[in-house]
Amino acid sequence: MLNRRRFFGDAGIGLGSIALAHLLSRQGLLGATVSGLEPLRPVIEPGRPYAPRKSHFEPKAKNVLMIFCSGACSHLDTFDYKPELIRRHGMPMPGQEKLITFQGEQGALTRSPWEFKPRGKSGKMISELVPHLGALADEMCFIHSMQGKTNTHGPGENYMSTGNTLDGFPSLGAWVTYALGSADQSLPAYVAIPDHRGKPQNSVNNWAPGFLPAAFQGTEFNATHPIRNLARPGSIASDRDRATRGFLQRLNEQHAARFPGDSELAARIASYELAARMQLTIPEVADLSNEPAHILKLYGADEGGSKILETRAAYARNCILARRLVEKGVRFVQVFNGAYQTGGEGVSNWDGHKDLQGQYSLHGPVLDKPTAALLIDLKQRGLLENTLVVWCTEFGRMPTFQKGAKGRDHNPSGFTTWMAGAGVKKGFSHGSTDEFGYKAVENIVTVHDFHATILHLLGLDHERLTYYHNGLERRLTDVDGQVVKNILA
Repeated sequence: MLNRRRFFGDAGIGLGSIALAHLLSRQGLLGATVSGLEPLRPVIEPGRPYAPRKSHFEPKAKNVLMIFCSGACSHLDTFDYKPELIRRHGMPMPGQEKLITFQGEQGALTRSPWEFKPRGKSGKMISELVPHLGALADEMCFIHSMQGKTNTHGPGENYMSTGNTLDGFPSLGAWVTYALGSADQSLPAYVAIPDHRGKPQNSVNNWAPGFLPAAFQGTEFNATHPIRNLARPGSIASDRDRATRGFLQRLNEQHAARFPGDSELAARIASYELAARMQLTIPEVADLSNEPAHILKLYGADEGGSKILETRAAYARNCILARRLVEKGVRFVQVFNGAYQTGGEGVSNWDGHKDLQGQYSLHGPVLDKPTAALLIDLKQRGLLENTLVVWCTEFGRMPTFQKGAKGRDHNPSGFTTWMAGAGVKKGFSHGSTDEFGYKAVENIVTVHDFHATILHLLGLDHERLTYYHNGLERRLTDVDGQVVKNILA
């Protein structure tokens, strides 16, 4: 029988158990996570958030270089060849005649305006829109069965960058640097390189730390607009500048000694010290004037005379900057191709709704030559052996054209990504969409699977890499995700 005394006694035991579980979880002592495995949270040294940390197991890759095409680049016009789409050009998509997608009703099935040709020894069919990348098909590992959760750009960018459609969650790069730190203590552990014309639609959320410590946010700059206010003022002599920084360091050390164990103070001091070191390193790494002429030509960074060549040259310089950062040991570099808006010019990314051929005829050449040169350059320098290059976009596009338009609508049901370099098979394709390229049907890969695989190649178990937040052991992959073992070399 439940009386008053027993009720309050049971309530007290229950609340005490909740409190105990909370304390044990915060200290990493609470038996298991959802996966049934004990968390392996990295130990962050006070004042040294970027110190190198060991992976869970031997990694295949030391660095990640991610190329993100903002606006949802069409798989059907680049890397996913569909002969049936060509054969049924102009016909309704069977069973989907009344399909309504993001912007409305769909028209007929529409073949790509660009021919597909077999490339390399693998014979991979790749579009003439990206011939330079096509020539490197034997270096790439394609995933043709990606699926997303949303057909809206902002949430789609969030999902690909953070594993969640909502704002406020840590980016992939933030998770990686939280887990592993950085090999170079004079540069940021994580750098985001936006398009020179502007940011992606969801802006800094693509490289934000979310609920992780702020130290793990990506540092944003590009070759056109390097970090400002880092240079020493001309009125201050270099020896005086060094003496001032030395004095500040001594004051910081004394202040930290007065408050031992204050992790927030230690992290703040570490951030200022990194900023001081960056005064010397960032201007040097962002200065491309010492790149040899043949490298500038390889990327197309020396071209001009037209809007498209100048746009390509700016993206090419960002690709060179990315290579230089990887060379210096920056753990995670994220390069964006395509800005959301450019002032009065409107949308200037891969969002090909109205006139796909007209828009992609501009975007394709901008992406193609510099990105291919980046792979070639990394390989020639021996960097591709330890660097995982990832190409992605937020979702795919429809095999139909929209009614009343000459472009393709949003399609998260099936799209393509690819990887190259450390730890993945070369000249290989995994999964497939249906005969029209509408839905992923074979060996489906979710974004959580995609992220789990990237972490695995870095020597990290995605089920055990956690951060305690709001009463939960949070993961990049939430409670989902499987490593795509079929693509591993």
